Amino acid sequence: MNRRTLLRAGAAGTLLIAMRSLAANVVVSPILGELARAYAGPGAALREGRVKFDITPLVENGNSVPVEVTVDSPMTTAQHVTGIAIFNEKNPQNDVAVFELTPLCGRARVATRIRLATSQQLIAVAKMNDGSCWTHTVEVIVTTASCVEE
Repeated sequence: MNRRTLLRAGAAGTLLIAMRSLAANVVVSPILGELARAYAGPGAALREGRVKFDITPLVENGNSVPVEVTVDSPMTTAQHVTGIAIFNEKNPQNDVAVFELTPLCGRARVATRIRLATSQQLIAVAKMNDGSCWTHTVEVIVTTASCVEE
């Protein structure tokens, strides 16, 4: 291993640690908070947890970004996810996708591809049949923007 390879590996490791620490301390933007509360409905409390938002934190091209949302739920008649919504902060349209689920789905998992205009926050909100709502917020850095209006 030469010196350059060692320096590159060290820089990559430092960047990864910094990105993970940022992801752990994400403060939800006011726009996303308002969208999530509107989706959850009046009086519903939003709680962090049970939702796993899987998206690459550093996106090279915002034209087609793979996204997966998984919710920790047994998906039985007594306890299941009724809906999953994905919202973004800075695209021209903030509502990315809304999915409706039933116990017949078997798993509380959705996957799609989205466009991202620029670096921004995204939030996934899961509605449960008992009325509770769970969220997960991530920050994504986009190096080549999409959805740019000229």
